[in-house]
Amino acid sequence: MEQAQDAPGRWNHAFQLMSGQTQKHELSETRLWVTLLDNEWQVRWERDAGETDRTEWRQQVSHVLPGSEVNQHRFIRPDEAGDVLFMPAMADRPTMIRPYQPLTIPAGRECTIYVATLVWLRILVGNTRTQLMELPLAEPSLTWVGPSTMDGELCYTAPTFARLVLDAVPKRPWRAISPVRICNRRPEPLLLERFSLPTQYLSLHVNERGQLWTPRVTVACDTDMEHAAMRISRRLPAEAGECEMLAAGRMRYDRGVLTKALGRIFG
Repeated sequence: MEQAQDAPGRWNHAFQLMSGQTQKHELSETRLWVTLLDNEWQVRWERDAGETDRTEWRQQVSHVLPGSEVNQHRFIRPDEAGDVLFMPAMADRPTMIRPYQPLTIPAGRECTIYVATLVWLRILVGNTRTQLMELPLAEPSLTWVGPSTMDGELCYTAPTFARLVLDAVPKRPWRAISPVRICNRRPEPLLLERFSLPTQYLSLHVNERGQLWTPRVTVACDTDMEHAAMRISRRLPAEAGECEMLAAGRMRYDRGVLTKALGRIFG
């Protein structure tokens, strides 16, 4: 039987396949097989929710295919090139995050929390970098955020807790780190039990260590209204280091201020 050697997977790197070869990837809760044939690309994948301790993205090339029980899609080749490239994308909905334990921010004070959200994976092929498909790297879990069943929105839930210390955030190639600065300008304390992060507006960047980062999000809770002003920074945080941009936000953000009801942010 053919022996294939494991190697690290990488974002925004063109892997070269020959007709008949299959590249297998293992990352997050997903196993993915990309196969090149003379006239088509094939993509197969399966999820294993028990794979919660995976820390590295591994890939290998062989001529071995999985069984017929896994999901499969077929695509006509857009050109003759055998390049396959993987790009990350942020979630297409807001993502609900929680601190490790409920956190109270006193009146007039602020804090920064760090959260790692799971990204989607996009598969691009050929010289034209034609996108075949995208898929979340774990089965998305949905929750409702808002003061009532009539006023609110559906959000994804983050796979990890938000932390006050960056070093405590689990680092994975498939999770994007977002710093969130929360300013409580109200005369009373603010209890932070959960927070809706606008992931659909955030761009994605990768640093020299292979970590994904987004710009900083700042939320200011005003003193005279039950609303909060949300801003997304133009710059990446200093902690990210030198970064390369991989993807713009899914939805356009005009660099103004997003104003939302407190119940839709901390609901």
